[in-house]
Amino acid sequence: MNLSIIIVSWNVGEKLRENLRAIFNSENGDFSYEVFVIDNNSRDGTIEMISAEFPQVKLIANQENFGFARACNQGIRIARGDYILLLNPDMRIFPETLKNMVGWMDNHKEAAIAGCRLINEKGETIKQARRFPTIWDQLAIVLKLPHLSSGILNKYLQVNFDYSQAVKVDSIRGGFFMMREEAIDKIGLLDEQFFLWFEEVDYCRRAKEAGLEVWYTPVAECVDYVGQSFKQVKRGVTQKYFRDSMLKYFKKWQPLWQYYLLKIAWPFGIFLTWAGELGGFKARAKT
Repeated sequence: MNLSIIIVSWNVGEKLRENLRAIFNSENGDFSYEVFVIDNNSRDGTIEMISAEFPQVKLIANQENFGFARACNQGIRIARGDYILLLNPDMRIFPETLKNMVGWMDNHKEAAIAGCRLINEKGETIKQARRFPTIWDQLAIVLKLPHLSSGILNKYLQVNFDYSQAVKVDSIRGGFFMMREEAIDKIGLLDEQFFLWFEEVDYCRRAKEAGLEVWYTPVAECVDYVGQSFKQVKRGVTQKYFRDSMLKYFKKWQPLWQYYLLKIAWPFGIFLTWAGELGGFKARAKT
């Protein structure tokens, strides 16, 4: 088996249907693949849709929402592919995406992990390359400082990154995340302490510590509809997921003083968010 595709789904049945249709209509070339859907207790008919329309999918239906990392690991444990692709359900590949990506990986043995070019519905490149988080850029995010200085995150976001060239990077987006089986053998599974967010950054960091390389390549493209599951969750809940994962990442990788500084800063960040939303509400009420 050349490729195992693992999709973790939660209440995005329509986008998942589009995703699976694109996969099974893609140009396979001369490689074989298998598709897993790990469903985190969807309530929108996802399970029934897959069973009726895509019987070739290997479906795991969880009875609760296990989060991204734990659900991915369920698929990784039983995957047989030389390459493992973690693919978000709200993505749409092109007919040549998988063929091009597998071919590129075959020809670039230095890449243990790789991501492709992501575009939005308008065909615009989604800027996904990130440097590893530092205390200063994450503090800026927590305290909403980019609202005061738009360029404060330029280094972290790599605003001048050339998405037309293949290049080694710190980390790539988890929505299209291809790994070699040998890399998983060396690094292990995703860290399940991350329910959502930072799990792919953590994995790329572990790859670097193990002497492996993470690459971005424009040889393949994929449409990213961005956050279809998140739209169904209240902002306060998603913010909690983000905060908890950020703190866990810093506790794992950085000096403890950085973890505690971020922990202290978060209540101020939540207050600033609340104050900004209240100010916006009052401004709208006056018009």
